[in-house]
Amino acid sequence: MTISKEQILQALATVEDPDLKKDLVTLGMIQDISIEENKVSFKVVLTTPACPLKEVIKNNCIEALENSLGTDVELDIFMTSNVTTTRDNTPLLPQVKNIIAIASGKGGVGKSTTASNLAVALANSGAKVGLIDADISGPSVPTMFNVESEQPAVKQENGKNVIIPIEQYGVKLMSIGFLTPADSAVVWRGPMASSALKQFIGDVEWGELDYLLIDLPPGTSDIHLTMVQTIPVTGAVIVTTPQKVALADATKGLSMFKQSQINVPILGVIENMAYFTPEELPNNKYYLFGKEGGRKLAEKFEVPFLGEIPIVQSIRESGDTGYPAVLKEGVTQKAFSDLAESVARQIAIRNASKAKTAVVQMGA
Repeated sequence: MTISKEQILQALATVEDPDLKKDLVTLGMIQDISIEENKVSFKVVLTTPACPLKEVIKNNCIEALENSLGTDVELDIFMTSNVTTTRDNTPLLPQVKNIIAIASGKGGVGKSTTASNLAVALANSGAKVGLIDADISGPSVPTMFNVESEQPAVKQENGKNVIIPIEQYGVKLMSIGFLTPADSAVVWRGPMASSALKQFIGDVEWGELDYLLIDLPPGTSDIHLTMVQTIPVTGAVIVTTPQKVALADATKGLSMFKQSQINVPILGVIENMAYFTPEELPNNKYYLFGKEGGRKLAEKFEVPFLGEIPIVQSIRESGDTGYPAVLKEGVTQKAFSDLAESVARQIAIRNASKAKTAVVQMGA
């Protein structure tokens, strides 16, 4: 039996990406087809290395080809990825494909813990990841990554100083905590904090990144406006806890991004501290702060619900010791790994279905 490239493409044109709702051939996800007698090999280029449907797509390809060519054909399918982007020709962060804002309406909901573990989980999937700690007055990233004593190097490039980010657990990091004494309070007015964020964006050598996460301070402040006025943000993730007061504040944060003059796509809502699970009873769930508040918030605003993160003692210990919980086996590792898959999935859907985000133009 002679197999042609056209037969292969015709068969694979029946396989749909479950998220993007188009077939793999139309999406350009089938590459490097090679045919040697009855052996067929090719690449499937996914939209993210954190794709949760990798095996589903591969099995659907096998089924489609066997239905078309028969079961005697030897198939060698290489699953790879190329993270999608809507950013192009941008003077700031030209090699960064996606910029993700991690926001919350109030403090104390575990936003920085979530951002840190999400960054590490995405890096573990094979993505290139950076994290900006934009909470100028309360930086926590140096502690959470166990790099409190580190100071970034500085080099001269084209007549200006360029900061080299600290790298830990596969994530490039930048925080005001690297530039000020650990025991000193950063008491800055809004314009000074905004200036620091601009420096973290424009004067740091981020290089090639699939995802740059920006861990924002709580609430809606100058920092948030500076961010959307400086760079086009791919999307925002809202972190909340289940109780009513947190949800009320999260609603304000979510609404800010949806305002017509800002119009940053909401990638979804994360419910942190969703339930308490004792280490010795991993199957038990105790809903200390209420139940499914984050899910209901997502439903109300018709945005994706990205997942639940439990309260587990190891998460607190990991934050204190600077070894993210996602690196430890157990319920928290799975929760954050699943969360990374959900976020990456929504970024791919957003890039395929929505126009690129514009830098916000607002008066003073």
